[in-house]
Amino acid sequence: NPYAGLVNHLRTSWLSRKTWPMQYRVAQLEALGRFLEEKEEEILEATTLDMGKPHFETQLSEIFVCRSELNHTLNNLGTWMKDEHVQRNWAMQLDSAFIRKDPYGVVLIIGPWNYPINLLLVPLIGAIAAGNCVVVKPSEVSRNVERLMAETLPKYLDKDCFAVVTAGVEGTTRLLENRFDYIFYTGSPSVGRVVMTAAAKHLTPVTLELGGKNPCYVSDSCDVQNVARRVAWGRFFNAGQTCIAPDYILCSLEMREQLLPALREAIAEFYGPNPQESSSFARIVGDRQFRRVQALLRSGRVAMGGQTDEGERYIAPTVLVDVQQDDPVMKEEIFGPILPILTVKDMDDAIAFINAQERPLAIYVFSSRKQVVNQVLERTSSGGFCSNDTLMHFTLTSLPFGGIGQSGLGHYHGRFTFDTFSHPRATLLRGNGREAFNKPRYPPYEPRHLPLLRSATQTRRHQTCAIL
Repeated sequence: NPYAGLVNHLRTSWLSRKTWPMQYRVAQLEALGRFLEEKEEEILEATTLDMGKPHFETQLSEIFVCRSELNHTLNNLGTWMKDEHVQRNWAMQLDSAFIRKDPYGVVLIIGPWNYPINLLLVPLIGAIAAGNCVVVKPSEVSRNVERLMAETLPKYLDKDCFAVVTAGVEGTTRLLENRFDYIFYTGSPSVGRVVMTAAAKHLTPVTLELGGKNPCYVSDSCDVQNVARRVAWGRFFNAGQTCIAPDYILCSLEMREQLLPALREAIAEFYGPNPQESSSFARIVGDRQFRRVQALLRSGRVAMGGQTDEGERYIAPTVLVDVQQDDPVMKEEIFGPILPILTVKDMDDAIAFINAQERPLAIYVFSSRKQVVNQVLERTSSGGFCSNDTLMHFTLTSLPFGGIGQSGLGHYHGRFTFDTFSHPRATLLRGNGREAFNKPRYPPYEPRHLPLLRSATQTRRHQTCAIL
């Protein structure tokens, strides 16, 4: 295997416990911070070359997010690494019981192309903070970012403990043949199954950050102009190539008629009369992805937008109406600047529609009535939930980010990233004496000892007081 030597080298470094001291982890994280600072212009240029991403969007969704995650980790790492002492039963009152946060070992992080800096470095920050050695594999689709990461990141990090691997499908398949101690993958559900199958051969734990068709229910009680701006921003940011973008709108027929002119106004406000000329609108990342998204335009009826330019890989911000549940645009995650609108009778009908689909990565609801928001929250299931806005829950390092079911397995961000890459090691430190206290548990067994052992080891349920 072409990567066996690399993985073995990293494992040797990890077994030497080089990555375990807090000072080492902090030094590597600070080096990663210097990479973000010193290579900022190269990052901006690479993302523009790969997908025409506006510098503003790259700053906001790639660099700012990574810096926030890095600073949050450095601010809290000492606390996260501390042993977590736990409650003890009567028999262990003189002993010490705690959870120690051990690194897994050698971990693999496979990044996607749509946010190639953010979704590679944020898990890397947590893996370093947790004391692991790491192989990072950027997406080969975002070629310029891949080259930037491969050529420059190793200059900042310890080469004995961290490596960047560039590979296509065949190379990644060979890479997955190696035994890793943890695998973190961000991408499509189809490739996620491949990763999980490879991990199963070594019983390797995984985090799968996948996608999904994220519904956005707009109730009749809302500020239509605000809804249009916030939905349009979330849908068309990065030309719709965002795993948590609102994938389709559910609303009443009456609300649809109000939303359409508001969406038209919001799109014109954001991108001007011709979005193709706007410096604020990105492009589709590759020709294959362009043709896939372009084919989805044949679903329903184009209410606005719909223009394409294959030479530029440009697809205009598009809104579709008269979309049916069995149309192609509703059969897969769109991952492009297309927003279908489906009509429902009311909130109950919208909830039933959402629950009939695979559980999504995010659910959005817009309403000025708290009761409506709470009903959608309580009666649905998703990786994340956000009311009266889109995407913004992703920016909070205090919230776990991840999917459920078809949309993913596991979560990260902030403390959750550190915990994802840490093994919670159950630890009990007992004294060598006091053997008389142990005698009741030893053979030959005597039934008269059971009440004493039950009192010493069994957790009792607290009594509740009901006020009538």
